[in-house]
Amino acid sequence: MCGLKRKLATSCYNWKRSGIVFPFSGKGCMKKKRPANRTVFVGNRPPSTEEVFIPEKYIDNQVISSKYTLWNFLPKNLFEQFRRVANFYFLCVGIVQLLIDTPVTPITSILPLVFVISVTAIKQGYEDWLRHKADREVNNTSAKVLQGSKIEEIKSMHIKVGDIVRVEANEDFPCDLVMLSSSDPEGTCYITTANLDGETNLKTHMCVQDTRKCQKEQDLHDLEASIECQQPIPDLYRFIGRINIFKSSGEGHVKPLGPDNVLLRGARLKNTPYIYGCAIYTGQETKMALNSKFKQAKFSRVERAMNMFLIVFLLVLLLECIVLSGLKYWYTSTYPLPWYVPAGKDDPTAMHVIEDFLAFMVLLNYIVPISLYVTVEIQKFVGSMYFGWDVLMYDETTNEPAKANTSDLNEELGQVEFLFTDKTGTLTENYMQFRQCSIDSVQYEEVGGQLYCRSRDGQPQVIHSLSREVEEFFTVLALCHTVRVERKAGTEEEVEAGAASSMYSDTGDEYLYQASSPDEKAFVEACSRHGIIYHGIHDDCMEITLNKEMRRYRVLHVLDFDPTRKRMSVIVQSEQDEIVLLCKGAESAILDRVKTGEKDVAQKHVNEYAVLGLRTLAVVKRDLSKEEYKVFEEKLHEAKTALQNREEKLAVVYDMIEQDFQLLGATAVEDKLQEDVPRTIQSLRRAGIKVWVLTGDKQETAVNISHSAGHFQAQMNELELTKMMKSDDCRDKIQHYRRQIERFPEQQYALIIDGQSLSVMMAEHEEILMELSLHCVAVLCCRMSPIQKAQVVRMIKLSPTKPVTAAIGDGANDVSMIQEADVGIGIMGKEGRQAVRSSDYAFAKFKFLMRAFLLHGHYFYIRIATLVQYFFYKNVAFITCQLYYTFYSAFSEQPVYEALYLLLYNITFTSLPILIYGLFEKHLSQDTLLNRPELYRRITRNRKLSWKRFLLWNCLGLWHSVVLFFGTYLLFNNDVSLWPSGKSMGIWSYGTVLVLCCVFVVNIKLGLETYCWSVPILLSFGVTFAGFFLVIIVYNFVFWPSWAMDHPYLLQVFTTLLSCGTAWLAILLLCVTALLPDICLRVWHDTMKVQPAEMTVSKMSTGKVKPVCQSNGVVTVTSFLSSSKKEVLEMQSLDHLDSVSV
Repeated sequence: MCGLKRKLATSCYNWKRSGIVFPFSGKGCMKKKRPANRTVFVGNRPPSTEEVFIPEKYIDNQVISSKYTLWNFLPKNLFEQFRRVANFYFLCVGIVQLLIDTPVTPITSILPLVFVISVTAIKQGYEDWLRHKADREVNNTSAKVLQGSKIEEIKSMHIKVGDIVRVEANEDFPCDLVMLSSSDPEGTCYITTANLDGETNLKTHMCVQDTRKCQKEQDLHDLEASIECQQPIPDLYRFIGRINIFKSSGEGHVKPLGPDNVLLRGARLKNTPYIYGCAIYTGQETKMALNSKFKQAKFSRVERAMNMFLIVFLLVLLLECIVLSGLKYWYTSTYPLPWYVPAGKDDPTAMHVIEDFLAFMVLLNYIVPISLYVTVEIQKFVGSMYFGWDVLMYDETTNEPAKANTSDLNEELGQVEFLFTDKTGTLTENYMQFRQCSIDSVQYEEVGGQLYCRSRDGQPQVIHSLSREVEEFFTVLALCHTVRVERKAGTEEEVEAGAASSMYSDTGDEYLYQASSPDEKAFVEACSRHGIIYHGIHDDCMEITLNKEMRRYRVLHVLDFDPTRKRMSVIVQSEQDEIVLLCKGAESAILDRVKTGEKDVAQKHVNEYAVLGLRTLAVVKRDLSKEEYKVFEEKLHEAKTALQNREEKLAVVYDMIEQDFQLLGATAVEDKLQEDVPRTIQSLRRAGIKVWVLTGDKQETAVNISHSAGHFQAQMNELELTKMMKSDDCRDKIQHYRRQIERFPEQQYALIIDGQSLSVMMAEHEEILMELSLHCVAVLCCRMSPIQKAQVVRMIKLSPTKPVTAAIGDGANDVSMIQEADVGIGIMGKEGRQAVRSSDYAFAKFKFLMRAFLLHGHYFYIRIATLVQYFFYKNVAFITCQLYYTFYSAFSEQPVYEALYLLLYNITFTSLPILIYGLFEKHLSQDTLLNRPELYRRITRNRKLSWKRFLLWNCLGLWHSVVLFFGTYLLFNNDVSLWPSGKSMGIWSYGTVLVLCCVFVVNIKLGLETYCWSVPILLSFGVTFAGFFLVIIVYNFVFWPSWAMDHPYLLQVFTTLLSCGTAWLAILLLCVTALLPDICLRVWHDTMKVQPAEMTVSKMSTGKVKPVCQSNGVVTVTSFLSSSKKEVLEMQSLDHLDSVSV
């Protein structure tokens, strides 16, 4: 019995190892819950002290970015496509046609559906094939792995977690690795992460000290270590782990691991001959793969309106089918049946009623435009390419073109009502220049590289030599940072030649300082200009020269900057064995922790700098005794090696040590505005877009920048909600401001809020805060955390009017608001590419917003709004004639259109011109849209797709159907013969006339909507009409075999009909009569909507209004007027572009 249990347990274990779930509830066979952390043995070798080792099973390193396989492509793709309402609806109609005695051949519904499904499937299949191809290239790339004590080459896909991988210069990392050693004795390497986050600057990564000497294969083979780390997460900049290094005695030595110790797949090794690393995440568990998941879907207002229109048409179709089914049975019960109808055929049984209802649904189902979705998808996809093709949105300095990360929100760029923008790097250049500083209550200013002291009488005095206080201040700036030093071209030759002097620069001119923060780079460069030169880190020591005297400081710890603390610190040990904590950060986060120093004077100087628009930081230090440092180091090691809640534990330790500072002074750096920022903000305001600035800077700096950027203006009344701690005070202040606005509504108001007050107001007074802010022309939120930025965006987005919001930023702290906004825009700046990666659209300069919103957004919206309306309109004009015909066919399901017309009407007869219109139409010139931002107001709130316009378009469609059907009926009533032979018109001739007229009318209607007759648009109409006649003529002359067609209904019908001049005259009269209201509307729109004469004259004198399609000429109903009158009429029509036109 015991042996049986052992066998069962062994089998259960083997099943578990192979991934098989045990079929009954044996406890040992249940699938384990995934632990929060994983343990990886370096080289897949457990410590020698382990007697039993059961390796954990991880996924392989195979990259799979494809969506389908050969076996699941068809079912999976079909399932995804039939989740669309229109596709599923036509599938149901096709099935119904196969099940019942359908009035038209099932081909008329099934073939268009197959065409749309096939086009989409081919597109998606081709895209997935490209992904498969790219995956194969990556998976088959060779990789060097340590096996035993030798390096062997294997395919990248065969790398396993725990393998030691060698990566050489200019090679990509094949998986996520913990760095063990490198060719550099210091254990550092340089990488570029352009494929991950778009940053092209080199980053320094390092290994722990205990493994950096393992530079040979045998050393790595003898290494006994294990890595404990968290399970894979998508965050590229977060990693929590620790490495246990086992000695020969079996004791383990624990070292913390962080993001600087990890080399991510997708990054590339640069300027380093080789590194060794241990694989910790492979395949689909790498951070790059986890970040390849789709972002949260956003839906445009146009798409929502389109879905609502579709639901309305489905309800109309349902109502029509119910009414026609009822009328049919009323008719058969009132009037005797014809002799050729079998008895009992139309008895009102449940089965007959259902069959008739379904038959009417099949007959009228073409009211729903099946090709709408595929046309919209193509139009959006191609339209998004225009964004990147715009050479005027290309930035030469960064060599960055504009980029569209999605094509689903193109038209939403034309609907924005609120813009939320970051300040630093978005409104400003994020290029810092050291300008002023306050040291020991004395102010200093740098002009032309020379330091001046501001005396009490206000006269500047040149500083020729640094005092002890100034020297100490700049020494802290030269040490408290994470700047990397690179040598300029030319100095490396001296190094290779062995010149000792080339190791260091006497002036610092040969150095290139690389920093993640522009502030730090500005500080180090300023120190270099004033004789304190930073040379980098060698042997774990930061080296600086002061008065040509080398000083070395051993780096003990770096307490990195984070947005919560708003400061960073470095703990160093001098050559005199003194331990000092050096710190810099926001004065709001530091001055309260100062123990000695003139805090009030420093705060006064900081406020003065902020008024000038300068960015300020406080600089402090703290001397640590060895006992204090020992206690701190123990707690820091405990926090750094924790795998759970590491950030919280580190924050507690940092807070403990960053106290009792000695104040040294404060800095002020300048961050210049980007080009054309004031003009851009002014244009956006004229366009009806309210601009909110959300920044982490202090209030004085942010207000100054707002004024210089034109965000705040002199005539605005500034309302402040700052430094509010109590809920009641916030409420009273808001109510006071609301009453003030009610008393003086004609004034313009600007609102200023700080993060501290916002947290109080968002908790209890969000609604009244929202009402107050919506009445303000401009809003500035300062001292904001990233989550508060997102909260503000969400507050406005969910306000009663549900406005379309856009957010723009350049840094990681802007990601939350970019993702929260309806449209997220990333600036390709100097703070990494997280904002760009998380955005919907990205470009290099703030000024490009004018073209993105006023030009591209305007064009995108007008094109797709007309496209959507037109699709519903043309189907109403076409299929409503069938509805009328049922009243003349005893409410039978007899079609008036031959199957070919039903089949090709949406696919070929009317599809190409509207698609080309959606890509090339320019109702106004670029100069007009950019110079007259007010035109943007006419399209916001989805005005072109309002219910009023929806009804207007479809009323015109109904009018066209009435004219075409009843006009044809009246012209050819009473069996009037059109031919000398006495022939009369039959049902298929009647339907052919209807189709001819309908194709002409709906395409000419689109021509009336077109303002820019470019070559592609002209070709689309020509190809459509030529193709229409060619298809009909071929179908007319061919006697199709029985397997292809039951009856050749159209044989010789088309040629016989067109041989009659009366038919041509009738077609001409019907088309003109049907389009008469459309022509009148176009004439009225282009000529009769006259602005006041003085406004027209002023526009003519400014010369800012350009012809509608300057490059390709303008075709309007006033083409035959004189050129001067034509120009006047075009300008007069601009202000009424969207008032009546459809």
